[in-house]
Amino acid sequence: MNTNKKQKIIFITGPTGSGKSELSLWLAKKLNAEIINADSRQVYKKLDVGSGKISKLEQKQINHHLLSIASPKINFSLGRWLKLVAVSIKEILKKEKIIIFCGGTNLYLKAFKEGWILPEIKPDYKFRKKLEKRTVEKLFEILIKVDPERAKTIESKNKRRLIRAIEITKAIGKVPKLKKEPLYEFLIIAIDVNWKVLELKIEKRFLERLTGIIKEIKKLRKSGLSFKRIMSFGLSYYWLGAYIEEKNETHRFHSKRFSSQQVYKKSFSISLNEAKEKACKSEINFAKRQTRELKKLPYIEWVKSKNQALDICKKFLQK
Repeated sequence: MNTNKKQKIIFITGPTGSGKSELSLWLAKKLNAEIINADSRQVYKKLDVGSGKISKLEQKQINHHLLSIASPKINFSLGRWLKLVAVSIKEILKKEKIIIFCGGTNLYLKAFKEGWILPEIKPDYKFRKKLEKRTVEKLFEILIKVDPERAKTIESKNKRRLIRAIEITKAIGKVPKLKKEPLYEFLIIAIDVNWKVLELKIEKRFLERLTGIIKEIKKLRKSGLSFKRIMSFGLSYYWLGAYIEEKNETHRFHSKRFSSQQVYKKSFSISLNEAKEKACKSEINFAKRQTRELKKLPYIEWVKSKNQALDICKKFLQK
């Protein structure tokens, strides 16, 4: 191996529903590669259907890294992902295989490509508890004031990430200058799908998974996760979690007698049809946001077919 050259990395990204997993599996078989997960929901155990995780059978076909590795009870940070990525890369290179990343979490892509070196800040659970009481809108306002640069790149509706960003700024006392040390040479591929086609595909996929997501949320609740925690994963978990929570608590309210202090109160009510509609819409809107963010990046290769992606990969690896 020529040590003067940077290690080559293939990164498959794109909006939800565009076919990232299918393409990465196909390329991995063609190129003798292993896959590293770059999806912030798929790192969690038991978040399978709602996060769009590939099947157990598909996972056996190609070795996957950083898939289903974290407890859903504990927040999984970007810093932890970056550390585990370094370990996974070493493991794959020992086998003399090609490295393919697959995932639509744009923060992971940006941080890894640019070689972010994050400050080692321990969680401040007391401070987090205070921030948990704030709405995502208010948290985003706070972040804009304390760290406007981070506010430009963060997912503004992701409460967990907003809290962590504010927590880091508080701990350091000022906005730190982000250190970067790019280590790899990248080929970043995204699947170019007609928007109308993608929208229909997302809707069809959601309806096919609906029953499975509802069962998954109920299992998560039985395993000890609160509805608040389940809903914090966003998208379908939020809206279907809200519906199941209301259904369960309404039953509890009618089944038992409560004092005035024990009466269950909820900020909004939602029917199954409303939850389905809003969950599907949230998936579509998420895909739009992902697409807008990716279209701003000049270094992405947009492809329309598997064979086109394979040709680009082969040329990149032979350089």
